[in-house]
Amino acid sequence: MEFTAPDFNFFYVLPVTIVALWGILVMVLDMIYPREKQGFMPTFSAVGLILAVAATILVWGISRGTFTSVSGSSMLIVDKYVHYLNIIFLGTGLLTILISSSYLLDEKITESTEFYMLLLFSVCGMMLMGMANDLILIFISLELLSIPLYVMCGIARPDQKSEESAMKYFLLGAFASGFLVFGIALLYGSTGSTSLPLVAQNFEGPLSMAGLAMFIVGLAFKVGAAPFHMWTPDVYQGAPTVVTAFMSVGAKVGGFAAMIRFFTLAVPESAASTWVLPVAIIAAITMILGNVVAISQSSMKRLLAYSSIAHGGYILMAVAAIPYSSEAVSGALTYMMAYMFTNLGAFAIVMLVERGKDGDTSIEDYKGLSKQNFVVALVLAYFMFSLIGMPLTGGFIGKFVVFKAAIDANLIWLAIIGVIASAISAYYYLRIVFYMFMQEGEASASFVRPINAAAAIALVGTLAIGFTPGPWIDLAQDAVMIAAQALFAG
Repeated sequence: MEFTAPDFNFFYVLPVTIVALWGILVMVLDMIYPREKQGFMPTFSAVGLILAVAATILVWGISRGTFTSVSGSSMLIVDKYVHYLNIIFLGTGLLTILISSSYLLDEKITESTEFYMLLLFSVCGMMLMGMANDLILIFISLELLSIPLYVMCGIARPDQKSEESAMKYFLLGAFASGFLVFGIALLYGSTGSTSLPLVAQNFEGPLSMAGLAMFIVGLAFKVGAAPFHMWTPDVYQGAPTVVTAFMSVGAKVGGFAAMIRFFTLAVPESAASTWVLPVAIIAAITMILGNVVAISQSSMKRLLAYSSIAHGGYILMAVAAIPYSSEAVSGALTYMMAYMFTNLGAFAIVMLVERGKDGDTSIEDYKGLSKQNFVVALVLAYFMFSLIGMPLTGGFIGKFVVFKAAIDANLIWLAIIGVIASAISAYYYLRIVFYMFMQEGEASASFVRPINAAAAIALVGTLAIGFTPGPWIDLAQDAVMIAAQALFAG
C-alpha cells in the first residue's frame, strides 16, 4: 500500500500521539481493573512517557510543517524547537510520576489513576502548545493543558484547601481564556486568518494591536506574570504538593512555548517597537514583585509560588529580546531546562520534609535539618543556590544567557533590574539554608525511594548544566526555530 503525505503526518507527531493514546489507555484500564489492583499505574504511565521520549529522539532531525490546510499553512510545526520542549515536558511528567506514587498514598488520595490520566493529557496539551502554528490550535492546546490541572488541584477532596485551590484556578483560568479568545477574534478580524505566518503577513492597524494585547494577557496569566499572577500563591499553596510541582514547571513552560512561537511567527518585525517595551516592563515588574513579596512569606509553598513568579519574569526578559537578539530564544530554552531540574528537585525535597506533617510546611520547619539529614539539607541548599543563580549551578547558566540576550537587545536597564531582583532573592533563599545549617530545630526528612530518585535526577541535571554548560547551550541554540516559510512542505 502506498502512503500519501497526510498519512505520514502522524509519524512526525508521534511523540504527542503516544502521550494522547497512553492517556486514553490509562482511562480504559481504570474502568477494567478494580481500584485495589491498580498499583501498576504509575509505572505504566511512566512507560508511556519514556516511549514518547524515544519517539522524540527518533524524529529529532525532522523539521517540517504537518497537517497543511488549503491556505498552504501548516496547523502544526515539527522542528528542533518542538523536540527540545518535548524533552522538558516529558521530563517534567516523568519526575512528577516519580514523586507522586508515595505522596498520593500518604495523603490518602484515592483517585490516583485519575491523577496519572490527567497528567498525561496535560502533558499532551503542553506539547501541542509548542507545536501550534495556528491561533485556534493554541487555544485548544491551552485548554487541554489547563482543564486537567483544574481537576488535579482539587483531587485531594474533601480537603477544603485543595477544593478552594481548584475553584480559584478554574474561575481565573476561564477569565484569562476569555481574554485569549477575544484576542484571537480581533487578530482574525484584522488579518483574515488564524494561521500564525498569515497573521504576520497581514498584521497592521489598531485592531491587530488590540488583539495582540489581549493575547499577551491570556498567556501572561498562564505563566504567572505580574499583574496577572494573583492566582499563583493561593493555588500553589492549596493544591497537593505534587500538583504544585508539576504545574510550576509544566504550565509555565507550556505558556512560554506558545508565547515564543507567537512572537516569532505571528508578529512582524515592524511591530516589534510596539510590543517589546510593554513586555519588558511586565518582565521587570514580575521579577521585582515576585522576589520582594517572597521575602515576607512563611509558608514554603507560597514562597516557592512567588519564586516561580519571579522566574517567569527572567524568561520574559528573553522573550522581550527576541526581535533584537539572535540568542534570545536559545537563552529562554536553556533557562527553562535548568528551571525544570532545579524547581522539581526543590519540590521533591520539600515533599520529603512535608511527609508526615499536616499539609503545608513553614520555613521554620526546616530549622536544624542538617543535624538530622545532612545530605538532604545539602541537596536542598544546592537547589536554593541554583534558584538564586550562583555560579556552578544550572540557575546561574540560565540567568547568564537571558541577561546576555537582554544586553544584546540593548535592554540594559532590564538586565540591571534582573541582577537586582536576583540579589533580593538571595535573602529568602539563603534564609532557608541558614535555618537548615545554623539554627537548632527538630526538622527531619523521610527516606522515600522514588522521591529520592527524582531529587537525585534533578540534582544531576542541575549539576550537569552548571559544570558543563557548553553542550546544553549548544543544544538549545541548535533547537532555535526554522522560519515558517520553510515548513510548508506539507
